[in-house]
Amino acid sequence: MPLLEVAHLVKRFAIPGSRSVVQAVNGISFTLEPGETLGIVGESGSGKTTVGRCILGLTDISGGGIKFNGNDLLMTRKRNPASLRGQIQIVFQEPADALDPRMRIGACIAEPLVVLGVSPNERSRRVAEALDLVGLARRTLQLYPAELSGGQQQRVGIARAMITRPRLVILDEPTSALDPTARAEIIELLVGIQKQLGTAYLFISHDLSTVRFVSHRIAVMYLGMIVEQGEAASLFAQPRHPYSVGLLSSVLLPNPALRQPFDVSLSGEIPSPINLPTGCFLASRCPFVVDACRTRIPPSVDLGDTHRVHCIRHEDIKDMQRTTDLFDHFQAESERILSVGAPVSS
Repeated sequence: MPLLEVAHLVKRFAIPGSRSVVQAVNGISFTLEPGETLGIVGESGSGKTTVGRCILGLTDISGGGIKFNGNDLLMTRKRNPASLRGQIQIVFQEPADALDPRMRIGACIAEPLVVLGVSPNERSRRVAEALDLVGLARRTLQLYPAELSGGQQQRVGIARAMITRPRLVILDEPTSALDPTARAEIIELLVGIQKQLGTAYLFISHDLSTVRFVSHRIAVMYLGMIVEQGEAASLFAQPRHPYSVGLLSSVLLPNPALRQPFDVSLSGEIPSPINLPTGCFLASRCPFVVDACRTRIPPSVDLGDTHRVHCIRHEDIKDMQRTTDLFDHFQAESERILSVGAPVSS
């Protein structure tokens, strides 16, 4: 049974003083298995973070449903909210903003346990465990967030999330605010924690190399819709939606001798989420567009092995790709990023 099931999720934001709404999430569906990482990628404004906030209950949904461990998540929050406390956690993009600058690190990490009613002695023990888990020294407990580096602050954020022993952690751009060395350390730390504890991750990011390294499956979002999803290896080796191809084509390769297996440029402006197109949302920017693309949203096409795409031109996109496998490049690039990271500090 999936740990998380999102079915036809819709989120609309009302515009004050207007009858119009911002259509942030448009009927997306996906599942997440225990101990699995699903990477959600897309440009800014694609709705990635809104999906995470809906799952956390920080934002009310407009339609669809969310199940956690087989139970309706929204109904469970209303009837028995205590049963969910600590089971779903989040690690934010900006670690400095996520920590109270007036609280010492020990209090920051222990705060979720106070809400759960854990005894002081048990809190102390679990704080020590959390510090060991993220590779921070005990002396860090007496420091304030401003006395730590960005990478150390994010370790504190991870410790704070993991201290409740969650089954699901939503990682919202957890490495984008860090320098390359700290980013590599945090990636390696998250992968290690998942192997040790079996925690499921929903990894929200625009960094394709990072997403490839940490994710088992990937969902590509555009204007609030998942346009393609599948196993990471399959999607990177042979993306079948023009938007996925465009994202991969935009990546700069560090080796000038390495050729892109495809070269697609998505020109033009992103449509407004207030007045979405009638047909495919990408039609105005897509180099493969035909008249049929403008009349209705393409249905989901099952390509096998959990790989699905919303595009009527997916076979043409497959045929135009060169045989070079960009997946191998991303694997090598992810490993190169990790190799420059310093050892986990203690």
